Amino acid sequence: MPASPIVIAHRGASGYLPEHTQEAKALAYAMGADFLEQDVVASRDDQLIVSHDIHLDRVSDVASRFPDRHRDDGRFYVRDFELQELQTLNIHERLNDDGSAAAFPGRFPLHKGRFRIVTLAQEIEMIQGMNRATGRNVGIYPEIKAPAWHRAEGVDVSALLLAMLDDYGYRSAADPVFVQCFDAAEVRRLKNELDCQLPLIQLIGENSWAESDTDYDYLRSEAGLREIAATAIGIGPWIGQLYTLANIDGQPVSTGLVKLAQQLGLAVHPYTFRADAVPPGFASYAALVQWFVLELKVDGLFTDFADKTLEALQLRPLARS
Repeated sequence: MPASPIVIAHRGASGYLPEHTQEAKALAYAMGADFLEQDVVASRDDQLIVSHDIHLDRVSDVASRFPDRHRDDGRFYVRDFELQELQTLNIHERLNDDGSAAAFPGRFPLHKGRFRIVTLAQEIEMIQGMNRATGRNVGIYPEIKAPAWHRAEGVDVSALLLAMLDDYGYRSAADPVFVQCFDAAEVRRLKNELDCQLPLIQLIGENSWAESDTDYDYLRSEAGLREIAATAIGIGPWIGQLYTLANIDGQPVSTGLVKLAQQLGLAVHPYTFRADAVPPGFASYAALVQWFVLELKVDGLFTDFADKTLEALQLRPLARS
């Protein structure tokens, strides 16, 4: 693996182009990212699709193209469409939770351009092709989305993912790949039942997000981190779990989670660093990145802005080839 900190393109160059599109991934690659992230969901015909959600309505024109294909909750699910249908959709900038406006208004204009859904195989082939053409060794960072939900829908997305990764030569801890998941039971299953030899990352969210039935408060404890260390090589926490703001001067103060995890041998790859959403306590995006790297000493950063992150780290993209 590359020397730390690694720069992981969160859904590609999603600060500039619609997330998880081939264009966003190519741009992130050109910017110098070390790894490109792929969120993995399954279609009705069991094809692995790169999309952040099991739903389609916040990132595509599915509601206008297939108005009668929603479920009782009003949402449109990737699982209800075959690949051929999915690839007719136009992907656009993510909408906010109620679907009324862009989640990040200053990014690529809504409903402009023509962007397609990409399969995991297509994305891997593009990355490997660019690696061959450039001589670089940019890695992949797939996330298994809602594995328990997928199994209830009749598909084992984890087994499909591991089989595909094996087909493309990702088989050992020495290969440029991490596999991540929010579901702690699934991370254990990957290691113990599916015999995954690839580096595993336990994602850590907030219990209120309902990503899975995992108790994330427990995972952040020493006992929880020790359990993680038995199967995974690292954690992917939300950046808000790694610091608080001092009462006196409002400056960031470590929660101690990074240090504790690293003492137990776990790498720490927090998410998500966004230049257009700098949290309170940091004067600029560069200050945010540098504090996490120099003060917390994180091992990697998920970012929508690989270029600005590399600038903050004072590294040129070509120096990371």
